[in-house]
Amino acid sequence: MDPRIKNLANILVNYSIQVKPGDWIVVNGNAIAVPLINEVTRAILEAGGNYNVMLSSDETNETFYRHASDDQVKWISPIESLVYEKADATIGILAATNTRSLTGTDPKKQAARGLARRGLMQQFMERSASGSLRWVGAQYPCPAFAQEADMSLSAYEDFVYSATFADQADPVAKWREVHAQQQILVDWLKGKNEVVVRGPHIDLTLSIKDRTFINASGDKNMPDGEIFTGPVEESVNGWVRFTYPALRGGMEVDGVEFKFENGKVTHATAKKNQEYLLTQLDSDDGSRYLGEFAIGTNYGIQKFTKNILFDEKIGGTLHMAVGAGYPETGSKNQSAVHWDFICDMRQDSEVLVDGELFYKNGAFQI
Repeated sequence: MDPRIKNLANILVNYSIQVKPGDWIVVNGNAIAVPLINEVTRAILEAGGNYNVMLSSDETNETFYRHASDDQVKWISPIESLVYEKADATIGILAATNTRSLTGTDPKKQAARGLARRGLMQQFMERSASGSLRWVGAQYPCPAFAQEADMSLSAYEDFVYSATFADQADPVAKWREVHAQQQILVDWLKGKNEVVVRGPHIDLTLSIKDRTFINASGDKNMPDGEIFTGPVEESVNGWVRFTYPALRGGMEVDGVEFKFENGKVTHATAKKNQEYLLTQLDSDDGSRYLGEFAIGTNYGIQKFTKNILFDEKIGGTLHMAVGAGYPETGSKNQSAVHWDFICDMRQDSEVLVDGELFYKNGAFQI
């Protein structure tokens, strides 16, 4: 077995969610990721925790959206409800045999499913914000995602394990260094009010008054590397043209442009799959407002891979998510949707905070 798999499992269990004796951990993952799931369960047991494994597959997900009735789409499993209510931590292992398995399914069903799960999502975010539910998501390097990234499987494995520091002698020490570096930025942003973002792809203003920036350094995503907040909901004005395709529910939406007025996306277009984009934006009252504004800080990730777990961390980019915000940032926006879009800031771009230059051409200036 590749020793980096064991290293990644140990990072997830002992650093990201810090399993304690007696904890109940729920591990979610695609069946193709069993090698990493096995190592995760080993590490949980060694840490004294208890676990359940919930496996899925692209085939069963596709079957659901093709054949489920309206009532079945809205049904919430009592098992899943119990997990969101009682589990101490969850670990999600991303993997796929076919990243586009849902492409031919009805996008309205996906929107309805998300809306039915809105209560679960809100409970998840509230428990996460309070610290009563710890969670982390990670990628198992598999052929389907390697193909999306235009890499061979071995090259993609190297990419994943390098980005997570699973190829390092002391991965935890590396992530603690990341945390310390990002904390300087987060501390500087405390008490600030207004953000202005300008560049060839963006002209946007938003308020961060009384909002908190979060230092994302491996305790929720692995890999990590970003600072983020929830902007004041009705403060966002301007426009943005996103640099890269955005994927959700097996659909790829490309050439996306948003216009914001008083916080709301009032105009949205896409060169590819615009209908799907609009379906998701119209999911509920909160899905056209920003729940997240973030800057990627992981300069070790420079290649776009069509995997948001990595792509939103690219050093020199910022991303924003329409829909649900994280309560720990002060965000009040609630939605069944949380969908990230990425804007490259590495050329002729700047971020001003209260009139002071904070970020220029993809690099921090403080």
